[in-house]
Amino acid sequence: MAHTFAFWESRAFYDSFMARSHDRLAAAQVGTYRDIQVKLFDHRFDVKTGFEPRFTDADVVRVAHCRVHEERVEHFALMQEKVWNPAMAGSPGMVRGLFGEAPGHEFLVLSMWQSAAEHGKYRAERVERLSLRAQTEADVAALAGDVVELEPSWTV
Repeated sequence: MAHTFAFWESRAFYDSFMARSHDRLAAAQVGTYRDIQVKLFDHRFDVKTGFEPRFTDADVVRVAHCRVHEERVEHFALMQEKVWNPAMAGSPGMVRGLFGEAPGHEFLVLSMWQSAAEHGKYRAERVERLSLRAQTEADVAALAGDVVELEPSWTV
């Protein structure tokens, strides 16, 4: 399994790419993948410091794709900002991240870490306690996630 992250300067640039270059590039890649899923998330806020799509100072990315109950969307976003973000930002080894939103009450939490070991320490020491505090189980209808080892040769 592979994860590809693309960051667009603006919606206008994304729309321009989709209207002009996408089909030609996609046609050249036929047969190189299967079961592709694509989601477009709008940046809602940063995790820790100003997010920039630079991957040279991180070894892993933790990505969490959450579908949230409609009536719990604002609570979920508030808990991300007030509970999860400060905890991640204060964790040694956490570099930066972002919180994005897509239509249909879907959210993406992407956090960059210096190493899988640093992310593992955060996970072991804090996630269960933070989840209870943030009432995550009541907010989230579905959660899919992965810890992605970055491959420097894939960075463009």
